[in-house]
Amino acid sequence: MILISHRGNLTGSQPELENRPSYIQQALEYGFNVEIDVWFIDGKFKLGHDEPQYDFPFELFENYSSKLWIHCKNIDAMVALNNFPSQHLLNYFWHQEDDITLTSKGYIWAYPGKQPIKNSIAVMPELNKDDLTQAIGVCSDYIENYE
Repeated sequence: MILISHRGNLTGSQPELENRPSYIQQALEYGFNVEIDVWFIDGKFKLGHDEPQYDFPFELFENYSSKLWIHCKNIDAMVALNNFPSQHLLNYFWHQEDDITLTSKGYIWAYPGKQPIKNSIAVMPELNKDDLTQAIGVCSDYIENYE
């Protein structure tokens, strides 16, 4: 099972820390994949959920590209990543409240409450007690509970 920390969270939502580069780094060092929220504003990548808050540390791309699940928060981020020189190494997607979306690497990213879906990533399954029997991964604020 692919275990994905939601915005760097391991044991519950921490809004004041989410998407902070050091927080993301910590989750990666614990061995988890991490879903991050990425904006592209004024020619620069930024991290943040509701708004761009932090400069994007490119060493994350360089050192952890295979472990990042990049949620594009604006259309410019999607376009910029699609034109990024090593975009084939990155796993990125756009969604709002769609039932499912496909990531750039072909994974089915399923909105909370939409399980079971064969070979999907179940997002926040604890919210609806989703059936994970067909999922290949979980993205959660409580990812340590799925180890």
